[in-house]
Amino acid sequence: QVQLVESGGGLAQAGGSLRLSCAASGIIFSINTMGWYRQAPEKQRELVAVFTKGGSTNYADSVKGRFTISRDNAKNTVYLQMNSLKTEDTAVYYCHAEGLYDSGSRLIDFASWGQGTQVTVHS
Repeated sequence: QVQLVESGGGLAQAGGSLRLSCAASGIIFSINTMGWYRQAPEKQRELVAVFTKGGSTNYADSVKGRFTISRDNAKNTVYLQMNSLKTEDTAVYYCHAEGLYDSGSRLIDFASWGQGTQVTVHS
């Protein structure tokens, strides 16, 4: 099994910054995709930023130019630097990863979600 643990959420003022971290733990063979989604109250969960299987990045149009996703492969960790925050960025942010883990006898696909971290931006 692969677990994702997020940190770094909290309260910020509009125009401010926050940095989220997500660390994957377990006997991970490979991570194909890893990134961030968010869900605001009464809205569907949406992609924020993600590293794709090919190593490129995808961003939601609403965060382009303000958010930056980065990663430390050695630590199986992904970060989300959020600048110029807006009140509409308020949501629970979830880390998501897909890949292969070593069960001890074979490699098994995994698709894991973190527990979520609250980001609240006030004006």
